[in-house]
This record gives sequence, structure tokens and C-alpha cells, in this order.
Amino acid sequence: MTQRPSRRTFLKTSSATAIAGTLAAPLGFPTVLRGAEANGKLKLGLISAATYGYMGAPRTQGSNHGTAFATACNGFDEVKRKDFQGTFVAARKRIEGVQVVKIWDPVKEAAQKLADVCGIPTVCETADECCEGVDAVAIPDDGTGEQWKYAVTPLRKGVPTYCDKPLAMTAKAAKEIAALARQTGTPFMSASSLRFVPDVIAAAKEVESLGKINLATTICGNELVYYGIHALELAYAVLGRGAVSCLNVGQPGRNIVRVRFENGRDLVLMVAEREWMRAGYQLNLYGTKGWRTLTPDLSDLYWYLLDRFVDLVRTKKETLPIEEEVEVIAVLEAGKRSLAENREVTLAEVLQ
Repeated sequence: MTQRPSRRTFLKTSSATAIAGTLAAPLGFPTVLRGAEANGKLKLGLISAATYGYMGAPRTQGSNHGTAFATACNGFDEVKRKDFQGTFVAARKRIEGVQVVKIWDPVKEAAQKLADVCGIPTVCETADECCEGVDAVAIPDDGTGEQWKYAVTPLRKGVPTYCDKPLAMTAKAAKEIAALARQTGTPFMSASSLRFVPDVIAAAKEVESLGKINLATTICGNELVYYGIHALELAYAVLGRGAVSCLNVGQPGRNIVRVRFENGRDLVLMVAEREWMRAGYQLNLYGTKGWRTLTPDLSDLYWYLLDRFVDLVRTKKETLPIEEEVEVIAVLEAGKRSLAENREVTLAEVLQ
């Protein structure tokens, strides 16, 4: 008589297979940078970087991520900044050896204004034009949740690409764009800006001292997928991947998601919108040898994020597999579906 696999074994196998089935191709990075200057300075294009419109709202001038990326690479004119209308994040640290040379945005006037403040020489007519003659492109969070669509052209052209969080709003879309990156062999990265701040990196190195982590909680404010990704990636950066199912026992606007991992760990992901909770970020780890609470210092967080992408472009060494980001999106979607359907949802389901 054949023994049936346990529920935990089934969940582990099915979710892992769902991700691996599409993304099994080996990584094959291009051997040379496209159009690199003799002095080694990287030329960067910024796509959809000058305006922001959250989930269908009209786009307005200014972008947290777009302006932070532009100023981290090019600096900015203090006088012209005073006349800039809208969100403007002035990076305190510079990324050495990188220059933004092209920018495109659906609102051309906004792109022109940001280019003027940050000394970006070319304002492109199309997103595709922004991928030409550069060593890499960065696609900041523009509020749409669909910025991944701008990654298709550079990935097909072999231009190293950063696509800001969330990689997509559904696991299916995330898996498809990740598969394209693997098929083309183009360096591709997507991540929350919290993942690479120094105290999160330090916590990941110290976590073994806490013993086995069977229980953990992570929390942040706002919408589950679009902003909950920050809290979830905070946990992933420290504990790693391997989720198999989600059960959301919260209420609309107040998500309490039990994320179960293949090793038996339970992570409670709490994400509440503004009317229910003040925004913030915190990770709690409960180990067999000790506990740890982390409220990350977000100083220069965009610099650390962009620096990690630039390292990928320069070294071709992948430290954050895109498959992990696909899993993150799958967890968030499964958590959202769990609340709507009042049941436990496996990652394998949303990855189909």
C-alpha cells in the first residue's frame, strides 16, 4: 500500500515545483556591459521616474524613488530644486561612477523638470528609447503596480534592469517577467528598499544566535500587496524563503496573515491601512535561544538599494534571485485571497 504524503510535504513540494517549473533556466549574464565608457562610468536610464499616481490616480509631479535614484547618481542643483513642485527626495549619499543619462516619463514636462534639476542630458520620447545606449535601466515605483511592463524591452535587449517593488500585483505576472529574465539571461533585480539597510543585513548575520526561529511577526502600514511587501521582505531578508501557504484571519483593511513555511515556521504578517494604524516597520523574532526586535533605521535606504543593483550590473553576481521576489508576491496574493475566500490558500494555487 502506497503511503500518502503528509500535508506539510505536499505543500512544500507543490509550491516549490510551481516556482521552479517556469524559472528553471540557468542564469547566463552578458559578458560585457552595453556601451560602457572607457573610464568605467556606468550610464543609467530612468523609466517612469518623474511622476506618481497610486493605483489609477492621476499622475502628479514628483516621485520618492525616482528623485532619490536621480539625485544619488547625479546630485542636484540646489537653486533649481527650490522651484521643483512635488515630492523630491534629495539623496545624502552619492553612488560613485554612475550617471543617469536618460529619463522618460508618461508626463514629459515632469521628466524635463527633473532632468533640469539633476543634470540628466536626454529626455526620451518613449520608454523603449530610454533603454538604448545605456548600461542599465532602473524603473522606480510609479504607483501603478504595473511598472514591470517597462522591463520587457530592456530584458529582451540584454540591458540589466531594476524593477521597483512590487515586482507585480499578481504572482502570475511576476512569474512571467522573471521567466523572461531567465530566458534572455539579462541581469534582473526587484526588491523592497528595506531589504538592504545595514541593520537588516546585520540581523541576518546574527539570527543564528537566537537558535531555531519557529515564530516571528512582521508589520507595516497601508495596503497588503503594495506596501505589505516591505514588511514581508524585512522578514525574508533575515529568515529566508520557503513559504507554502497563507491564512488571513484579519478584516478588510486590517490583515493578519499566518504565513507557513516548509520548515514549519509560522510568520505572522500584519498590514493595516491608515485609518486603522499608524505606518511603521518592525520585525520580531522568537528563537529557542533568544528573542530579537528590529525597527529598521531607514536612513539612506534608497542609496543602499541602488548600490546593490549597481553591484549586480558591475559584477554580474546575483545575491537576490528573482525567484525569491516571485515567492514574495505569491505570499502577498495568497494572503489577500485568503481573506476574500475565508480559507487557507497555498502558494501553488496562485502560481498556477
